[in-house]
Amino acid sequence: MITGVEEWGRLSDGTVVHRWTLERAGTRARILTYGGIVQSVERPDRDGAVADIVLGFDRVAGYEERPEPYFGALVGRYANRIRDGVFPLDGRTHRLARNGGPNSLHGGERGFDKRVWRAREVDGGVRLSRVSPDGEEGFPGRLEVSATYTLDGQGALRIAYEAVTDAPTVVNLTNHTYWNLGGAPELRIAADRFTPLDGTGVPTGELAPVAGTRLDFRTPRPAGTGIDHNFVLDAPGGTEPVAELYAPATGRVVTVWTTEPGLQVYAPDHLDGVALETQHFPDSPNRPEFPSTVLRPGEVFASETRYGFGLR
Repeated sequence: MITGVEEWGRLSDGTVVHRWTLERAGTRARILTYGGIVQSVERPDRDGAVADIVLGFDRVAGYEERPEPYFGALVGRYANRIRDGVFPLDGRTHRLARNGGPNSLHGGERGFDKRVWRAREVDGGVRLSRVSPDGEEGFPGRLEVSATYTLDGQGALRIAYEAVTDAPTVVNLTNHTYWNLGGAPELRIAADRFTPLDGTGVPTGELAPVAGTRLDFRTPRPAGTGIDHNFVLDAPGGTEPVAELYAPATGRVVTVWTTEPGLQVYAPDHLDGVALETQHFPDSPNRPEFPSTVLRPGEVFASETRYGFGLR
């Protein structure tokens, strides 16, 4: 349920940012209208001590001044990378900002994470929405998009995305929260394969086995750092867990369910957190052999991810 809505600050141009607080079944989550950011999630450890388990800032200025980690952000119109910032669609070539080395990254220079979203209360949470105009960051089509954040009866955070368009386009949405459960975590991923990368971080097109590599998380082992890879999930659809992050020091567990076919795991050397980004595969608009990210008029993009919290 919603326990508070407050004016949390203002951007440098004076735009007001609101913060919505959701509380249920031992979870307190705070969502910002700026970037659809999950600003905090509070959960107890095995001794009952409550702490924030996501990385972020205590002021709006922090997110505006340091956008590159994408702390907690709603990422789009296309999460992850598109090779050379170019993709073909229905005989036309579309050119995007090259803001990730030679590639387009996370929707461009001013993606969904840097926009202020409209908010309204829904049963159990808040629905954020906006219209991405035709041509925004180079993407075709006027996209009406929403993300609904709710807490269920078990205190799990559910994010449901929807989008419709008036012209053919590509859509790939995710949440970029970094989970810090207290202490070095163990990671399990239900994925036999991953998408190997070229030197710029874009998939080569191969679906390679994780067996025998440092990316084999089919049984739990230390997550480590230096990971920025997409895993091909064994059983997407939302009925079975696809990943689990566990901190032995505190007993906290985050379990992930999703309808998406891929999971990008980002555990950088310079941050003490692990992002579990449910999404379609990177560079899918240039890889017809990958699951399609094309959305056409009359269709509805729908995706759901659930982050469950527990103790062990």
